[in-house]
Amino acid sequence: MQHIDMHCDSIEQIVLFDHDQKDLYHSSLTMVDFERMKKQGQMAQFFAAWLLPQRIFEYHKVPLMTDHVYVQQCHDELVRNVEKHSDIIAMAYTGEDIENNWKAGRMSAVFTVEDGRDIDGKLERLKEYHDMGVRALSLTWNSYNCFGAPNSKDPILMHDGLTEWGKTAVRYMQELGILVDVSHLSEGGFWDVYNLVDKPFVATHSNARAIAPHQRNLSDDQLRALAAKGGCAGINFGPDFLNADPTDPNQTAERMAEMAQYMVNVAGIDTVAIGSDFDGIHGNLEIDSCDKMGLLEEALRKKGFSDDDIEKIFYKNVLRVMKAAVK
Repeated sequence: MQHIDMHCDSIEQIVLFDHDQKDLYHSSLTMVDFERMKKQGQMAQFFAAWLLPQRIFEYHKVPLMTDHVYVQQCHDELVRNVEKHSDIIAMAYTGEDIENNWKAGRMSAVFTVEDGRDIDGKLERLKEYHDMGVRALSLTWNSYNCFGAPNSKDPILMHDGLTEWGKTAVRYMQELGILVDVSHLSEGGFWDVYNLVDKPFVATHSNARAIAPHQRNLSDDQLRALAAKGGCAGINFGPDFLNADPTDPNQTAERMAEMAQYMVNVAGIDTVAIGSDFDGIHGNLEIDSCDKMGLLEEALRKKGFSDDDIEKIFYKNVLRVMKAAVK
């Protein structure tokens, strides 16, 4: 079955570590590439430019670059690769684009950014992002920035929320048509977003905290609040986001189906989507690349999910959200 994945870090691997071809069609570096997407019958992939800490550049002996330059390079490499393989894939900026590309026999690539620190408190930079083609923005990563507080194991920090500028920026993002992504945000920031928005928002790669206690997962109340605004949460494939024991390195399709079942029971079938976090996850992974999604489809069927249910989780919920909030 076709699917839409709301989050992967694959473009980072191409920009930083593919020193020769910078090829996103057939890559030994990534969990996602166009060849495997096509093999799977994937409908669309959100490709995130994750703004790395400087220590990552230093560790891998990669020349430092500013956030602004890095985001532009990620964008340019994605567009270059898509244009090179325009017979099978095209850029998409709306839900309608994804549908039209699919009808024309092509998959879609959606460009997103993980961590709003490059915005640097400037609304005009958000406009530049939109003009560039960014269609989802994770407000924070794991540190404070101009938007506000990140997720944290510290309950005081976790309670902190958006800055006053961040609140203005969230309203402006909804006006522009950039999806507000809360996957790395503090709980306080989540509730600020909930109280601000009048269109759906998303958690691109977050699970249920009640059965996997990672601080980036969502509480039951948060899942229900996301549902109340018409948004969705993408199931993260990382073992530490799936398992009750965060040190358990094993990821299975069965555990993902259990996670989906729990999230549906709490917030409804319209609230669950896919957000693999491919190339940002590690462990003993049963589903370790984009062409193995049939394993999850099979596991969901074994849990009693119908064809209509699986279609919603695999692509229809994301399309609905995009049509409502992205332009």
